[in-house]
Amino acid sequence: MGRGRVLRVVVDVLLALVATAAGGALELADPDVGTKLIPAPTWAYVAAQGVAAAMLLVRRRRPYTAALTIAGISLFAPAWAAVLVPYAVAAYGRGRRWRQWTVIGLLTVAFLVGASAWSIDDPFTAPTVILVAALLGMYVRARRSLLTELTDRAERAERERLLLADQARADERVRLAAEMHDVVTHRINLMVLQAGALRVSTTDPTVRAAAEDLRATGCQALTELRDLVGVLRDEGGPRPVAPGPDDTPELVRLVDDSRAVGLAVRLAEVGDPDRVTPTVRRTLFRLVQESLTNVHKHAPGAAATVSIEYGRHTVVATVSNTPAARSPDAVLAAAGGGTGLAGLRHRVEVLGGTLTAEPAAQGGFAVRAVLPVRVSTAVQS
Repeated sequence: MGRGRVLRVVVDVLLALVATAAGGALELADPDVGTKLIPAPTWAYVAAQGVAAAMLLVRRRRPYTAALTIAGISLFAPAWAAVLVPYAVAAYGRGRRWRQWTVIGLLTVAFLVGASAWSIDDPFTAPTVILVAALLGMYVRARRSLLTELTDRAERAERERLLLADQARADERVRLAAEMHDVVTHRINLMVLQAGALRVSTTDPTVRAAAEDLRATGCQALTELRDLVGVLRDEGGPRPVAPGPDDTPELVRLVDDSRAVGLAVRLAEVGDPDRVTPTVRRTLFRLVQESLTNVHKHAPGAAATVSIEYGRHTVVATVSNTPAARSPDAVLAAAGGGTGLAGLRHRVEVLGGTLTAEPAAQGGFAVRAVLPVRVSTAVQS
C-alpha cells in the first residue's frame, strides 16, 4: 500500500470517528424523542449516527451509495455525517453534474425531514453547511482536473521536445554522412587511383612499394569510411549489405610493431575474435593503436598490457600502462592535435559503445572500451 493511499485511509477513518463522536454526543445531549420524526430509544439514535459515519469509509469509491445511505438514515435520525458526504459526492462522483446535485438535494431534503426543520428555529444552517461542503468538493475536483491536464500538457511538450531533438540529431547525422560520402570519399578515390597509376608507371621498386602501400591504405580508408557513413545514416532503419574483405591488420602485428620500437607490451585475448564484425574489429584496432601511441609519447619506459575479452554480445578492450620510467620527450609529446582520445570516444559511441580513459589506481593510465559484437552498416559507396 502506497503512502498516499495510507494517508487517504487514515483521513477517512478520522472523519468517521469524528462524525460518530459528534453525532453520538448530540443525541446524548438532547435525548428528547419528541423532536424526532420516528420515536425510538436514545441508543438507537446513537447507533444510527455510528452507521451513518461508517459510510464515510467508502465515500471515495462509492460516493452515491454513501450519500443515499446517509440520507435514508437521516430520515430516522439526522446524521452528522450528512454535512461531510456532499464533499465526496461533488469531488468523486462520476457522471453528469445534474446527477451529483440530485443526490445532494435528496440528502438535504432527507436531513431536513428527519430533523423536522419546519418545527425548529434555525432550518437554514444545515442546508448551508451541506451546500458549502458540495461547493468545496467541486473546487477540489476542478483543481485536480486542472493539475492533471497541466501535467499531461507538460509531459506531451517534453515528449515533443525530445522527438524534435532526436529528429534534429538524425538530420545532422544524415547531413554529415552525405558530406563524408560525397566529398571525402571522392578525394580518397582519386588518391587511390593516382597511387595505382604511379605503381604501374614507375620502374623504381621503392617507389612501387610505397605506391602500393598508399593504395592499400586508401582502400582500407574507403572501407572504414563506408562503414562509418553507414552507421551515421539512419534512414528507414539499417539495410545490411554484404561486408567487404576485412583487411585490418591483426592486433598481434600491432603489438609486435610496438615491441620492435622498445615498448614492453603484453597481449591477452579471451574468447572468439570471429564473433566480431569488421567495423568493430577496426575500431578495436584503432583503440589499441591510439592507446599504444600515447604510451610511446607520454610514458616512455612504461610497460603496457592489452586485454581483449570477446563475449557473446559485447567486447571489452582495456589498454593499461605502468607509470613512466623517465620524462617524456617534450617535442614528441606535443606532436599531434591532442584530440586522439576524444576521436576514439566519438567513434566508440557511434557504434553504441562506451569508453573511459583515466589514471590507474596503481599509477599509469588505463583506457577501457565496451563495444557491441555486431554492428550492421547500411551504405554502399
